[in-house]
Amino acid sequence: MGEVVNMGVAIVGCGLIGKKRSAALAGARLVACADVDLGRAKALATGSVMATDDWRRAIDREDVDIVIAATTNDALTEVSRFALERGKHVLVEKPAARHIEELDCLIAAARGSGKLVRVGFNHRYHGALIKAREIAASGALGDMMFVRARYGQGGRIGYEKEWRADPNRSGGGELIDQGVHLIDLARVFLGEFTSVDGFAGTFFWKMPVDDNAFLTLRTAAGQTAFLHASCTEWKNLFSLEIYGKIGKLHVNGLGGSYGLESLAHYRMLPEMGPPETETWEFPPPDRSWETEFAEFLDDIARSRQPAAGLDDARAALAVVQAIYARSGYDFARR
Repeated sequence: MGEVVNMGVAIVGCGLIGKKRSAALAGARLVACADVDLGRAKALATGSVMATDDWRRAIDREDVDIVIAATTNDALTEVSRFALERGKHVLVEKPAARHIEELDCLIAAARGSGKLVRVGFNHRYHGALIKAREIAASGALGDMMFVRARYGQGGRIGYEKEWRADPNRSGGGELIDQGVHLIDLARVFLGEFTSVDGFAGTFFWKMPVDDNAFLTLRTAAGQTAFLHASCTEWKNLFSLEIYGKIGKLHVNGLGGSYGLESLAHYRMLPEMGPPETETWEFPPPDRSWETEFAEFLDDIARSRQPAAGLDDARAALAVVQAIYARSGYDFARR
């Protein structure tokens, strides 16, 4: 194993996610904070940490080794490409781009840079998801059959006026926001999807992007994912069920307003009937951000391609664009 010593980090985008990232650097050190709102950058920066509203200045420092791009979706690719051109490793938050064409430019830049890019699919690193992946990989579920998942929140007053409701800034609504997490997790357990069906619609919020998306995704072997992402859930919800021929896993909750994070393993008995059940709980704090970043530091030390990379983001965006195009959203026609 290689060793990464005293890596310097610049965070571009100092909102909610930028704050989460700054608190979970796994031993790396924060050296620069940038945001179009200088006040937010100053609020995140402490001591000698640079605060600026010019993100290029924050990135173009000799003591910056890693750039975290935690901006609105319309700036993710531009920030990440600039960082790669300056010889920095990059953690770019999901979805990494607004559409595939934009992402392909970043993929090309990454290939030519010699630097690593990790995409922030932090849900993979929740304790219940790590345990679920271990159980599935052990063969304890038998052959995989299907995944059923729901992920939703209820928005808030003025939600339809926020940047996520502007397709030019977001690239879409609930599907590209929370839905990409479900698509990514379904791929982790089932593999690549060769058939994409479903519908995204705007049911409640008066905005030009979707507030609900319903997906049916199938692999070449017929394994199927049934996914529903919603911002009309009203009570925040996360539920992921993974079905094999001899067992089932159920991840429920993500902590905080989504409820206590837990995992249940249901083992089918030879005589069938009620299964044997084992459960685990994962109380706060949420360590997914730190676990994910620690793995990225290890990726860098080992010169290893990240487990969640740009190809994973592209696969998720391909599903998103197919559903948007099928649902008649104008912003999907690029």
